[in-house]
Amino acid sequence: QVQLVESGGGLVQAGGSLRLSCTTSGRTSGANAIAWFRQAPGKEREFVASINWSIGTTVYTDSVKGRFTLSRDNAKNTVNLQMNSLKPEDTAVYYCAAGRTIYSRSSGEYNYWGQGTQVTVSS
Repeated sequence: QVQLVESGGGLVQAGGSLRLSCTTSGRTSGANAIAWFRQAPGKEREFVASINWSIGTTVYTDSVKGRFTLSRDNAKNTVNLQMNSLKPEDTAVYYCAAGRTIYSRSSGEYNYWGQGTQVTVSS
């Protein structure tokens, strides 16, 4: 079992920044990849970014490239999503997920999920 706890959500004005953190615990040896997904009201959950836990390489969805940066802190078992130049359309509940398949953009490939953290960007 892998446990994931997100933190760092909140309310920010358009153009502002937030940093989300995902702290992992448990049998993390089974998680090769950590990803962030988001779900806005009335919409399907969508992929945001993923990181290869071992070597730190990342992939992003096109809409956040150049604005969001995903990084890991192995010593703290934490993955951080730095979100800059936020837009109202970034408003969603953000979920951290762990799975074996590196760089997968499919939520079905991730076995473990956090409880989610709300990000609201006002215009």
